[in-house]
Amino acid sequence: MPLIILDRDGVINQDSDAYIRSVDEFIPIPGSLDAIARLKHAGYTVLVATNQSGLARGYYDEATLDAMHRKLDTLLEARGGRIDGFYVCPHGPDAGCDCRKPAAGLLEQIARDYETDLQGVPVVGDSLRDLQAALKVGARPLLVRTGKGERTLASGAPELAGIPVYDDLAACVDALLAAGQD
Repeated sequence: MPLIILDRDGVINQDSDAYIRSVDEFIPIPGSLDAIARLKHAGYTVLVATNQSGLARGYYDEATLDAMHRKLDTLLEARGGRIDGFYVCPHGPDAGCDCRKPAAGLLEQIARDYETDLQGVPVVGDSLRDLQAALKVGARPLLVRTGKGERTLASGAPELAGIPVYDDLAACVDALLAAGQD
């Protein structure tokens, strides 16, 4: 079963520079839920790897984060979709952890848990740090314009060279499924 790894905020749900702090603020990006359901129907294992420094900053607690993920699960279930696993970095940017993207710790944990090499595994993100983490483990970074994607593109970072760019998760999934790649 092929893997795909998604960032959360800005890829699946709307992002905010003020952080997504409550279940009510967790609003799916149009088309993202159906895209995840299509991945599941195509046989993908769908995982989320997300920085959630709002926990360390005290903007919300783990119960609220869990409630956001339960909301996502419920919305996906109605479409025949599912997230197979959530991998969360709860640390702030100055914590020095190895799990906060652009570090590769979350992706390395996925590789261990699924006893696989992430070489060529699609990693969909909207920020440079998502792409940098993917590159560190040999995964295939894919950028979406939603969330912080436009800002990421405007940065002109050298890591962006050759990385495919899609309007949103739905367009990215369309391309992956049309190519029949895993």
